[in-house]
Amino acid sequence: MIIYTRFMAAPRQALILRPPGCLLRCWRVSCKCAAVAVSVASMLAPPRATATIGAMAAPSTLSVQLSVSIVLHDSCLSLLHRTLSSLSVAAGQAQESGLLRGLTVTLVDNASGATYREQLAALVNEWPSDDLRLQCEWQSTNRGFGPGHNVVIRELDSDYHLVLNPDVELQPDTLQAGLSVLQSHSDIILVSPWAAGGSGEQEFLCKDYPSALVLLLRGFAPLAVRRLFRRRLNAYELRDRCSGKARVEVLIASGCFMLARTAELRAVGGFNEQFFLYFEDFDLSLRLKNKGRLVFDPSVRIVHHGGYAASKGWRHLRYFVASGIRFFNHHGWRWI
Repeated sequence: MIIYTRFMAAPRQALILRPPGCLLRCWRVSCKCAAVAVSVASMLAPPRATATIGAMAAPSTLSVQLSVSIVLHDSCLSLLHRTLSSLSVAAGQAQESGLLRGLTVTLVDNASGATYREQLAALVNEWPSDDLRLQCEWQSTNRGFGPGHNVVIRELDSDYHLVLNPDVELQPDTLQAGLSVLQSHSDIILVSPWAAGGSGEQEFLCKDYPSALVLLLRGFAPLAVRRLFRRRLNAYELRDRCSGKARVEVLIASGCFMLARTAELRAVGGFNEQFFLYFEDFDLSLRLKNKGRLVFDPSVRIVHHGGYAASKGWRHLRYFVASGIRFFNHHGWRWI
């Protein structure tokens, strides 16, 4: 932690021998000029920083309270541990920078099995008490991804909230970079990150408005067919806009990492609970878009170990199709 303190030098006493009148006048003018120079320099100079060990820094007027929600359902605990460990490191760096005042992490378990819950409880209880402050919400039924996050969102009083997947790892400066964007730009209400897949390649999380054709191609078409529609698929994934180093405005952000203003999240009612899984982030993005700007910022970086619905079996494909139809019925169909 850093405490910023402005130091002023104590005046020094000196024995002054009075010179002849002309020299005395010159000396007085020189002293006045030097005093003005010192005064101006003291106003322009940045405050000096001193580090304190074993003490909390005085809260900055720019520091914020961050809340995080992670929804689980028999999710991989080893990946969750990596997520929490990386979150701890990122939070520590954001606190040292003066941006972050406090952090609360809520794990929402959507009716996982008894054995899993025991293991999750053990992980939480064994987590160092001087590290992340973890709390659990145990749900009796699995109502889906969005309703799980809403359990936390509707009770929030934080400045910013992070919707986070249990298969995401943050970089040490991820929170510092994301919070800095939100603090510096009042018109931005959500930040979406640059993401690498498990093997290191970029994942394009942000999307344009989908069409039925694009979703069918991504979900069901063989590779040879997808290659024929590469340009259309690339446009949907905003590959041209999200491949550079510039911050760009986007229409749809991924629910695996949504760093947003809490007030706006609550104003739109959080996630639409009609979506059990998939497209709830699309729906939320479009509703948030009416409140402010959603941006992709490549300085905010994560590793995402998740996969697409098509790679998770027929049950997930069924969820995907049902939620896609619900999304189009609500926001409007686009066929091609």
